[in-house]
Amino acid sequence: MTFMQQLHLAALLSIPAIIAQFSSIIMQYIDASMVGRLGANASASIGLVITSTWLFWGICTTVAAGFSVQVAHLIGAGDRRGARSVLRQAIISTLLFSLILVAIGASVSSKLPYWLGGDAAIAADASKYFLIFVLSLPALQMNFLASAMLRSSGNMHIPSVLNVVMCVMDVVFNFLLIFPSRELQFLGHDIFIPGANLGVAGAAIGTASAYLITAVMLFWYLFTRDENLRLTKEKGSFRPENSTLRRAFKISMPMSLEHTVIMGAQILSTVIVAPLGVASIAANSFAITAESLCYMPGYGIAEAATTLVGQSFGANRKDLAKRFAYITVFMGMAVMTILGAVMYFTAPQIIGFMTPDPEILSLGVMALRIEAFAEPMFAASIVAYGVFVGAGDTFVPSIMNLGSMWAVRLTLAAILAPVMGLKGVWIAMCIELCFRGVIFLYRLFQGKWLIHSI
Repeated sequence: MTFMQQLHLAALLSIPAIIAQFSSIIMQYIDASMVGRLGANASASIGLVITSTWLFWGICTTVAAGFSVQVAHLIGAGDRRGARSVLRQAIISTLLFSLILVAIGASVSSKLPYWLGGDAAIAADASKYFLIFVLSLPALQMNFLASAMLRSSGNMHIPSVLNVVMCVMDVVFNFLLIFPSRELQFLGHDIFIPGANLGVAGAAIGTASAYLITAVMLFWYLFTRDENLRLTKEKGSFRPENSTLRRAFKISMPMSLEHTVIMGAQILSTVIVAPLGVASIAANSFAITAESLCYMPGYGIAEAATTLVGQSFGANRKDLAKRFAYITVFMGMAVMTILGAVMYFTAPQIIGFMTPDPEILSLGVMALRIEAFAEPMFAASIVAYGVFVGAGDTFVPSIMNLGSMWAVRLTLAAILAPVMGLKGVWIAMCIELCFRGVIFLYRLFQGKWLIHSI
């Protein structure tokens, strides 16, 4: 393949994945704006537990990756029957795992808001939101698994389209569940809109419902339509095999541990922010959601990088894997640099869409403008990590991620927050993300990930 052919293929796979990531974060963005209309306490109740939901969310993602990377390698090697066998085993394995997470999450849901430093004014709603989220984890896990499998087979379009559909469903469900019944004026006519008036709980139920319906649609396509992974092609056992589980464990365990430790650091960051007040908690949550508009395209490109590198490894073309790695990393850095500049100048409009509160607005704008300077190096770490996952090289990058988070970000945040407030927390984050980008670029160019095998 020529360089231009490789660039075209990387872009072809990245664009649908970017659209899917954008739709996901727009869903969160609209959720936040709807809840923001209920007041600062409602926003803070979700902001308090949002990092905890990300902990469970990310573990589900890493468990799915343990199987989808194997599928990418098998498809690259031309063994589609073997890929379908791994898919069958993955369905049972990941579903059982998600049920364990449900039990853990439900058991701590009532205590979690208080552990995080929340006060009684927001604890009840925070607990309710978190409980509904964890009860939806099996649907979320199946959603992630089906999407990852389709992407590993090179099919980026169906997960992207259905994620956009999920976004639309979430907005509709939340519109009906969060607010009470009301009349809206449209073109001079009063239109009655039914509403369940469930508030924060309505936001969680709406999102969970969208996850469930999307998971059903994804699996229907995966089972009956996908050329590589269609399970109707032959009969096979769904019973997990030790060899498949061992490989999945080798890939996903470092990622899961890394994600758990990193999200533990994020949760600790929430504990650092909580004493700064309701406005800081809400602004921190809104800024994190808004910043996702900037970095989610990086994750989309990282998904394409994982597929391209994984299939190149499966075909024993490490030279091609290296070229795809460089192309996707620099593509991600270019895209997120541009989006970082846009975020800097449009920060008042972005935060203003989610909240009318002037104090929250001011703090959120400040946070986004600080973070805009970290986006190029953040992109480097995101996409390079996707490259390493495609190669099955997850242990060392996981150590790099968690070391950067705990040694740099949390240390600086703990020092700066008492002196500078929320501004200090986001300065610490900016410095850490730049540092993380540098060490990931170093590992990328060093090339040790190219000699890894699963």
